[in-house]
Amino acid sequence: MLKRQNPGTPERSRDLTADGGALSMSHNDSRSFFNLSQLVLSAGQIKPSPALKHSKITYFEVEIVDVQSKKQICIVDKVPPASTILDVKHKFHKACPQWYPSRVGLQLERNGPFLKDSTSIQSLAVSSIITLYFTDLGQQVGWTTFFLTEYTGPLLIYLLFYIRLSTIYDQVESRKNFRHPVVHLACFCHCLHYIRHLLETLFVHKFSEGHTPLKNMIKGCAFYWGFTSWIAYYINHPRYTPPSFGHKQVSYAALAFLMCEAGNHFINVALAHQTNSGNRTCFPSPTYNPFTWLFLLVSCPNYTYEAGSWISFTVMTQTLPVGIFAFLMVIQMSLWAQKKHKLYLKRFYPEVRRKAAMIPIIF
Repeated sequence: MLKRQNPGTPERSRDLTADGGALSMSHNDSRSFFNLSQLVLSAGQIKPSPALKHSKITYFEVEIVDVQSKKQICIVDKVPPASTILDVKHKFHKACPQWYPSRVGLQLERNGPFLKDSTSIQSLAVSSIITLYFTDLGQQVGWTTFFLTEYTGPLLIYLLFYIRLSTIYDQVESRKNFRHPVVHLACFCHCLHYIRHLLETLFVHKFSEGHTPLKNMIKGCAFYWGFTSWIAYYINHPRYTPPSFGHKQVSYAALAFLMCEAGNHFINVALAHQTNSGNRTCFPSPTYNPFTWLFLLVSCPNYTYEAGSWISFTVMTQTLPVGIFAFLMVIQMSLWAQKKHKLYLKRFYPEVRRKAAMIPIIF
């Protein structure tokens, strides 16, 4: 007998096969999507690309006005906010070559103080236009040149009088009169003093890049050179009279002079060391060197030693010109010491309040 075939079987089988394939494809798609999701999560959160920042720099315009006539000299444009007064001076020099930077004095107000070279332009700005008043400071010289010129003159002038030039003293009288030993000692001490100043100017002191008017150097040279000529003329004169108390007076005064010179040198070295090391947050302290122990009593021991040197030189030579010069030097140094002492009081009050300015206990 022939078996009866079920006509729905092949179609059903095909339907099941089709459904199985669809399920298989759906399962594969799910796995692919799952793998893609895992890949995205493992890569981290997708960050948006940063937006480009458009920075805008604000430039200033500096108007230079003559302090006397109030007329505009020039306008320095495109000055960056980080610029300083020194940068403005250099740009002003390019516009007006006859005024180089060290000769230019700039003020924010007509009667105000001169602005420092390190002053920032941005700290002065109220608007984009800054008005500065110009003053011609005159011919300028550097501080190193100033001190070298001031100290070289006395050294050479004294030696000219010491050798007793025929144009200064009578040669016949010079040959007759015997030179007292104090004359040679005075020459040695005087030369030692100014040689020390010259060497310290070159190797110890660190001057700023600032300048001083030429007229100040002329005044200083006239003072030092003039007094040196007067002092040297008397001490090296053939008729010079030695000190009243003789050898003891000369010896003790010379010893005091040498101690003051040594003390002055060591104080200057200590001050220079503090400046070079950048430690300006505390008052200079004494070291193991006994000459620096004067810091315990006064705030300006270098002026104390300088005054002591000239007082000792006065006692050693016993001459009126040296006495007058020493008197004027003590007055000048006391004024400098008082001014510096006030600055120290503002910066280092706890350390300086019990110290004197120049003379222990007294002043």
